[in-house]
Amino acid sequence: MSRQKEIGNKGEELAQEHLRTLGYQILETNWRHHYYEIDIIALDRDELVIVEVKTRSTDSYEHPAEAISNQKIRFLVNAAEAYILEKDSNRDTRFDVISIIFYGQNFELEHFKDAFYPTA
Repeated sequence: MSRQKEIGNKGEELAQEHLRTLGYQILETNWRHHYYEIDIIALDRDELVIVEVKTRSTDSYEHPAEAISNQKIRFLVNAAEAYILEKDSNRDTRFDVISIIFYGQNFELEHFKDAFYPTA
């Protein structure tokens, strides 16, 4: 497994732990539908939360949250729509981003609630 994949997997595990400590219920991880993938799908009380996890090590030049392009946002919105249709969900939906930067064995985690809003 590549170092980048290991860092990404560890970041997703930390993100899940973080969400659980906040009382979120994890419904799905790495959910796939055709070519769509959502890192984490969770419930925050009665709200469906679509979570994109961005992980970097200190040797990266950009902050993880900066890696969310307009194209990625469209992709996540389409993926969320596919999930909602598949599960026949009528819950309010929110898009969060969790960024994690590793500094050796230590890390910094930031959770951005309502990181973006889908456009019509």
